[in-house]
Amino acid sequence: MKVTVEVDCTPEEARRFLGLPDLQPMQEAVLAKVQQQMLDGVTALSPEALMKAWLPLAPQTPDQIRDAVASMFRLFTPGGAGQGGAGRAGQG
Repeated sequence: MKVTVEVDCTPEEARRFLGLPDLQPMQEAVLAKVQQQMLDGVTALSPEALMKAWLPLAPQTPDQIRDAVASMFRLFTPGGAGQGGAGRAGQG
């Protein structure tokens, strides 16, 4: 004996008929949170954010750049801060 039953209903109607909980609000909340985390991740990969992460000690303002270049030149000039008194003692 073979019995075939055909039920024509929507998934929502079947869920209610079987007494299953409605998970749609929870799924929407989770998806919204995942979407926000993905968008935050994209902004963390912006060129400006990458440069700040990769070069945290690099000069950021024109005054800092000027001071950094000036200090590098002082290191390589005779009598500059890089040679100090030890460099002159060996020459004399």
